[in-house]
Amino acid sequence: MVSGERAFQYVLTHAIPGDPESILETFDLWCSKVEFISNIGPKKGKIMDRILSEHCPLTVLELGSHCGYSTVRIARALPLGARLYSVEMDAINAAIAEKIIRLAGFDDDTLIVSPSDEVIPRLRADYGLERLDFVFMDHWKKCYRPDLQALEGSGLLGKGSVVLADNVLFPGAPNFLRHVRKSGLYEWKIHRATLEYSKGIRDGMAELVYQGIK
Repeated sequence: MVSGERAFQYVLTHAIPGDPESILETFDLWCSKVEFISNIGPKKGKIMDRILSEHCPLTVLELGSHCGYSTVRIARALPLGARLYSVEMDAINAAIAEKIIRLAGFDDDTLIVSPSDEVIPRLRADYGLERLDFVFMDHWKKCYRPDLQALEGSGLLGKGSVVLADNVLFPGAPNFLRHVRKSGLYEWKIHRATLEYSKGIRDGMAELVYQGIK
């Protein structure tokens, strides 16, 4: 049994179905006490919660559903009528994420099982998207820069669109940060924190606000 499936079985037997907070807390308990899984976790999660509440996005793209933790965390914070599109290339993880998302009571969110570099160019044609208000990146770090550039080229980022990228300091995404600095397209900052479910490893999330070409 893969680690995500073990975590799901634990959540299934210990969390309250239809209660996103209970599901997140049970997931956190498993990951901190039993088996590490690379979710955003509660500390960095609270930073994301705050950013979501500040911006109230209506169209959200998540790159890297993994086992569904961050998907549930985002979905519970969105305003009524918002749409969440979550992309996961690993079919096993996606199957677990689907179960976690449904267990939390979110039936309307779209889970796309495909590599991000294939999905991004098709978002407009396949899903009718005109603009992305919020993008969360937590997939392969080497994909951060090319996927950000693909989003820039797609025309789906508008003035004020927010991109939040996890793990930019550990394991790190130096090419992504270099592009952000040099492009001049963003107001940006790093939210410093520790790696999820650990105390000593320093990490951070990059928050970018798209300004467009000046």
